Amino acid sequence: MERKIIKIDQEKCNGCGLCAAACHEGAIGMVEGKAQLLREDYCDGLGDCLPACPTGAITFEVREAPAYDAAAVEAAKKAKAAKAAGPLPCGCPGSQSRSIQRTPCAAPAAAAASAAPEESQLSQWPVQIKLVPVNAPYFDGAKLLVAADCTAYAYAAFHRDFIRGRITLVGCPKLDEGDYADKLTEILRRNDIKSVTVVRMEVPCCGGLENAVKRALQNCGKLIPWQVTVISTDGRILDL
Repeated sequence: MERKIIKIDQEKCNGCGLCAAACHEGAIGMVEGKAQLLREDYCDGLGDCLPACPTGAITFEVREAPAYDAAAVEAAKKAKAAKAAGPLPCGCPGSQSRSIQRTPCAAPAAAAASAAPEESQLSQWPVQIKLVPVNAPYFDGAKLLVAADCTAYAYAAFHRDFIRGRITLVGCPKLDEGDYADKLTEILRRNDIKSVTVVRMEVPCCGGLENAVKRALQNCGKLIPWQVTVISTDGRILDL
């Protein structure tokens, strides 16, 4: 049939992933750092993705395309939510959930005249959004930090200023496959999260992480205070 459907200009696409996050039907995905229309039958032709694109890479066109399949979209949403909430399929020891207890250590006497060594402030494992279970004990009463991978490398005092006192989740919306919103929604819905802090880089692709957190906060059914901090590529906190 001939109908209205989106078209993505690969030359204009900057790989930010905002369109994929805005597509509630899951028609758009990221392939090798670029947005692509993966399922024509999932595209309803309404264009929720258009205003999310910062470069104008998405437009409408009328052409031959499969009919929009609402039943398939709904089934895919339910399967995705179940996968996000379920246990990991592997038994990898590196993905086992655990809390980290730290005992403060004093600086050696010989180093009294110099600054004490920096200590890690990480209080749980794992930290990758894709690996963390949705109902780990350390989420109870937690202040949640959702950070883009690169922030800890760009900002020198990341442990001191952001990880300390928070449960940390990290990810990269440009490199990781899929969307974080469903997993984050389940974490917020199932646990007593006190606040959410998002730390992202200034680059456009990091907007996908912020957008995923925003959608999770909207969908979790709770009112949770949140804030966003943006780090420049040269390691400064930007005052936006």
